[in-house]
Amino acid sequence: MSITQKGDELRFDENLFIVSKTDLKGKITYANDLFIEISGYKEQELLNIHHNILRHPDMPKAIFKLLWDRVQAGNEIFAYVKNRTKNNFYYWVHAYITPMIDTKTNRVIGYHSVRRAPSLKGIAVIEPLYQKMINAEKQGGISASTAILENTLSQLKVSYDAFILSYE
Repeated sequence: MSITQKGDELRFDENLFIVSKTDLKGKITYANDLFIEISGYKEQELLNIHHNILRHPDMPKAIFKLLWDRVQAGNEIFAYVKNRTKNNFYYWVHAYITPMIDTKTNRVIGYHSVRRAPSLKGIAVIEPLYQKMINAEKQGGISASTAILENTLSQLKVSYDAFILSYE
């Protein structure tokens, strides 16, 4: 695999994709080789474990609430996510998360995520926004963090999706 390390940060080749699937509760049911390698966990340490095992403290809870609200409603979402490895390194991803639908029942049966290397330009914009959101969460919870995101989008006159996709 093409994983490089710079300090505590891991980066992966822009032509590679991290892929995982989860059940309806967010427990990992599939992890591709790149996901396993970059996470630092063995496959058996990841399977049937909640995906938040990778949650980095620099990630606003409001972003995860947005992700879950969107996919549980049957919609797709893109997001910049900072993950933490088993060995406390970190890596950024540009994630695409979508519900998996059972074609016979037309019900959501799980979630599928494909993550690619994010643009450095995107991280330069997202990281300070996430820090503002985390600071707001410490003072006023998820609603205060969500307000920071909504105010930013309003000032830029863009939707969340347009904002995230503008930094591909």
